[in-house]
Amino acid sequence: MKRKALVTGSCGLIGSEVSIHLGQHGFQVNGIDNNERAVFFGPEGDTRWSLQRLRRDISDYTHYYVDIRDRVAIIRLIADIKPDVIVHTAAQPSHDRAAAIPFDDFDTNAVGTLNLLEGARQACPESPFVHMSTNKVYGDLPNTIALQELDTRWDYADTRYENGIPETFSIDQSKHSLFGASKVAADVMVQEYGRYFNMPTCCLRGGCLTGPNHSGVELHGFLSYLVRCNLEGREYKIFGYKGKQVRDNIHSEDVARFIRAFIESPRCGEVYNIGGGKENSCSILEAFQIVEELTGHPQRFTYMEENRIGDHICYYSDLRKMKQHFPQWRITRTLQDVFEEIVRSWRTRLPQPAGVPAC
Repeated sequence: MKRKALVTGSCGLIGSEVSIHLGQHGFQVNGIDNNERAVFFGPEGDTRWSLQRLRRDISDYTHYYVDIRDRVAIIRLIADIKPDVIVHTAAQPSHDRAAAIPFDDFDTNAVGTLNLLEGARQACPESPFVHMSTNKVYGDLPNTIALQELDTRWDYADTRYENGIPETFSIDQSKHSLFGASKVAADVMVQEYGRYFNMPTCCLRGGCLTGPNHSGVELHGFLSYLVRCNLEGREYKIFGYKGKQVRDNIHSEDVARFIRAFIESPRCGEVYNIGGGKENSCSILEAFQIVEELTGHPQRFTYMEENRIGDHICYYSDLRKMKQHFPQWRITRTLQDVFEEIVRSWRTRLPQPAGVPAC
């Protein structure tokens, strides 16, 4: 008998990668996705093309057009499936968008997560529950760390953070954005179900999760959207910090590999910062340089002096706890690999001018 996986947000970047990865490793995959991303971001956020990929690449994939905010439907579905693992990647993912839709944001991120947790507690409390959290739970507190300004990026001047932000960093008394606050609520609830009910749960506080199957838009999906702007000749908007703000980037497949590692050796109420770490970090200016070298196209951009509310000046993940708990896991894609795959992907998806090869 195949083990059963339930993946929410299964048509999104991480959800689809996890679904295919688990399908390749003997799981029967059940996906939940009602394409709410198209509601949040418009046609460019539509993920229906990803559903076709799931049905093509997973022989026994089953899809459910269920809204995770529908408590009755979610609890009933989990009771019917009784999954051996739940991977929760569905979310309203933009801290900019959240301010315009605060109820939708909180109901999706916080209440939707609670619905899933309670469904799991009632039907399959022994099944690992993996929640995709975010580094935005730290609010803007990382901006209080002493920084040094280099030619193309900001970096930590405080040697305590030379390896990045650890899981012990405070999530309290800072400005998060409404998105960050709703994700804090979900994050803490996932931990609480793990500790209070002794359920095998974990929160993965992601940096920039990316890859070739990302449908990046201006409000979410840094590298994917930047590459698309370059290939289409669009202007990319830089919001403050001289374009030297830093993010760490991790390929979606490396995220999926870590999730499977946790499933095979779960812990209760754990938290991990998951990202590319310092080696896979880059600033916006550095990202421009890399993509220009790959495409041969100059990056058009405009600079806005005002930064995004709650945005990080410099953030990269300290991966030492992950590597200590799961020494068999490692990052397999370099930053250059990630850029190359995203460029190839957009070239196959976007209309090409006459005489320009698709790859």
